[in-house]
Amino acid sequence: MNLQDKIYIAGHRGMVGSAILRQLKAKGFTNFVLRTSSELDLRNQQAVADFFAKEKPDYVFLAAAKVGGIVANNTFRGDFIYENLMIQNNVIHQAYINKVKKLMFLGSSCIYPKMAPQPLKEDYLLTGLLEPTNEPYAIAKIAGIKMCDGYRNQYGCNFISVMPTNLYGPNDNYDLNNSHVLPAMLRKFITAKRNGYASVVIWGTGSPKREFLHADDLAEACLFLMGSYNEEGLVNIGVGEDISILDLAHLIKKTVGFKGQILMDTTKPDGTPRKLMDVSKLNDLGWKASITLEEGIQKVYEEIKNYEWN
Repeated sequence: MNLQDKIYIAGHRGMVGSAILRQLKAKGFTNFVLRTSSELDLRNQQAVADFFAKEKPDYVFLAAAKVGGIVANNTFRGDFIYENLMIQNNVIHQAYINKVKKLMFLGSSCIYPKMAPQPLKEDYLLTGLLEPTNEPYAIAKIAGIKMCDGYRNQYGCNFISVMPTNLYGPNDNYDLNNSHVLPAMLRKFITAKRNGYASVVIWGTGSPKREFLHADDLAEACLFLMGSYNEEGLVNIGVGEDISILDLAHLIKKTVGFKGQILMDTTKPDGTPRKLMDVSKLNDLGWKASITLEEGIQKVYEEIKNYEWN
């Protein structure tokens, strides 16, 4: 990418898209075409076609998606598969029609089978059954990977796919009904400390292990791959280390300075037992994450510790 190239970031106000935008601006890029979801409904085929025909972006980061935690994914199963398929189908197809130089499709680690060997290698895709609670979202993301590969194969499009691990950082979602585990925990511990609660309840047994990547690291990896990776298939983006949910709770408790107890609600689901990315492909290409989990959580805590939730 040259500094004058026109760059479209779909989902630029979300955690991922905003991190990519910050990173691009820091590198000196200035020619952005950006639309909020109210300005451009990516589920609307005609609206997306008109937008691409008018703006003709050179590069596209497809970071727009309908996302949520276990409850949201399991409750709104139809919405999750329909909306995500529509968003990515429209954007990827119009990128082809309008001769976009390169497109990056951002997926999710939930594309891998529930019981896949750990750490998760890129070639484990489609080797087993998915985690049932987020299967509709995962199937949409798998379709996006295959669509990029299909357009590469048939039309010669330089469309690449990257699969981030669990993310956290600025512009995260802290809604307790549909947020992911780390932001939900941060909110719970901050609220408990403010209100002098004796304990914080976390979901499940605490035994599942998860990997967490700061959004700024993800954005750096995305720019690196946009400049250097031009192959079919996918690339995992992660840190290559994981932590149990209970140990994460203790780390957040320490960061926030909460003095009470941690209680487990074992009536709530655990989800996938473990999700650790194999990032050897990315590391071999020349990129490694640099923000430690402790450092990253401290940064996020400083950003949100005075936030007033309803």
